[in-house]
Amino acid sequence: MTKPVSATAFAAPAPSLFSDSGTLAQNLVEAYLAVRGETERRAAPLSAEDQLIQSMPDASPAKWHRAHTTWFFEQFLLVPHAAGYAPFDDRFAFLFNSYYVAAGPRHARPKRGLITRPSADEVAAYRAHVDAAVERLIVDAPSAKLREVMRILEIGLNHEQQHQELILTDILHALAENPDCPVYDPAWRMPPVGTMDTHGFADLPEGIRTIGHQDKGFCFDNEQPPHRALVGPVGVARGLVTNAQWLEFIDAGGYARPELWLSDGWATVQQEGWVAPGYWRRQDGAWSTMSLAGLVPVDPALPVTHVSYYEADAFARWAGKHLPSEAEWEVAARGGALDAAFGVVWQWTRSAYAPYPGYRPVEGALGEYNGKFMVNQMVLRGSSCATPRGHARVSYRNFFYPPARWQFTGVRLAEFSA
Repeated sequence: MTKPVSATAFAAPAPSLFSDSGTLAQNLVEAYLAVRGETERRAAPLSAEDQLIQSMPDASPAKWHRAHTTWFFEQFLLVPHAAGYAPFDDRFAFLFNSYYVAAGPRHARPKRGLITRPSADEVAAYRAHVDAAVERLIVDAPSAKLREVMRILEIGLNHEQQHQELILTDILHALAENPDCPVYDPAWRMPPVGTMDTHGFADLPEGIRTIGHQDKGFCFDNEQPPHRALVGPVGVARGLVTNAQWLEFIDAGGYARPELWLSDGWATVQQEGWVAPGYWRRQDGAWSTMSLAGLVPVDPALPVTHVSYYEADAFARWAGKHLPSEAEWEVAARGGALDAAFGVVWQWTRSAYAPYPGYRPVEGALGEYNGKFMVNQMVLRGSSCATPRGHARVSYRNFFYPPARWQFTGVRLAEFSA
């Protein structure tokens, strides 16, 4: 019987993937196996049919996520650093590359759900093969080489953690398309919001603050370099916007008032027929929402989730507020002023996803990881209930296109202050 996957297992941020005890090689092996095991734990409740489905071009099958993260280690760690290593299957580089142009051609993203073969069992064998090779590489690598192995390994583990979140959000989208509302995990619950005072706003006086990654732990290249930014005067809401508040927005005709919406947002509302957040359904006069536990009543006390940037911006206008910039969010979060900053929902900011001053992508194919997507997307901060342990930090920059709402995305407001 599959062990239930609890939301609380994913929510807590941690400073590092690697332990401080034992030898470096031992710590690397333990961290690697722990992350790889978490991917399999999330996939375990899914049947072979579940793992194949691709419900939209932006989502990918769970089987593909499992194979792609394995290809990442094979391509960027084993092939260049493990002497004599031969790829498990020469076909897999084409099938499971995502967008790394420098790494070679790839299968079209919208057609990943058509890859019936290799089977889920063959992907499991691929993962086991690569895991064994990575473990041998770590154990056998001379100390002079181990640091470079560690650098690629850490990128790969953080990359896999991103795909662990996508396994859940992508399968939720697929299950929501099924009229029977299947259950991924009956024990799934949105984590409770924190206990601190969530009323009011944390005031940030005008000042020049340092933004970006500032310690020795891991970060992606888009979080650097640290730089100074003028912040404030502004107030950032201590709490997240709740379902109860969103119900007020709906009842006030928020989805039918074009003056609240950006032009592209209003066009999307009209085209898609939006009348509520993603996965909400009105039945017998009451709202329900599709969750990883199946169809459940909308809980007014919980933070709203599965809303797009367009919806977040419209709600803020309706409330007489605005969305915080990512610099405002980061300063408030660093000061400990925000409730549920991590582990509940990603929070939209009004900041366009763009390079920080002085940004330089890493060399080679890994330089394609973030930099080439720095256009036409918006930044989200924090982390969500689907984010794995160890993958949240105050400088993290998530990013999605404005209409996207299949992720666990929510809203925190801000207001200008005198």
